[in-house]
Amino acid sequence: MTEKAGINLEKDPEVVEKAARRRFTAGYKRRIALEAERCEQPGEIGALLRREGLYSSVVARWRRQLRKEPLSSSKKSSKKRKLTPAQEVARLERENERLKEKLRQAELIIDVQKKSRR
Repeated sequence: MTEKAGINLEKDPEVVEKAARRRFTAGYKRRIALEAERCEQPGEIGALLRREGLYSSVVARWRRQLRKEPLSSSKKSSKKRKLTPAQEVARLERENERLKEKLRQAELIIDVQKKSRR
């Protein structure tokens, strides 16, 4: 770190670095979910969770996902679908009308506040 009067100061052991979020591959999720499904004896799932360092809520979510659909390593992409020019114009007109109404309300509130000050 820094040297002060010839003494080398170490990092403070009380300060913990921020942990990085773990990311799991689809294969790992599938393997753990299937292994949890095969657990029959009491305590087997707990041992699995301790061995892998996972929370029960995470494995429960993976098991639900496995039953519904294939597991993926990342969330679904949020790509917006392409709008035709006519659809885009209609969307912009709706947004314009919404904003005009919001402006009208704001101006009405400002007028009432001005009148109440007199």
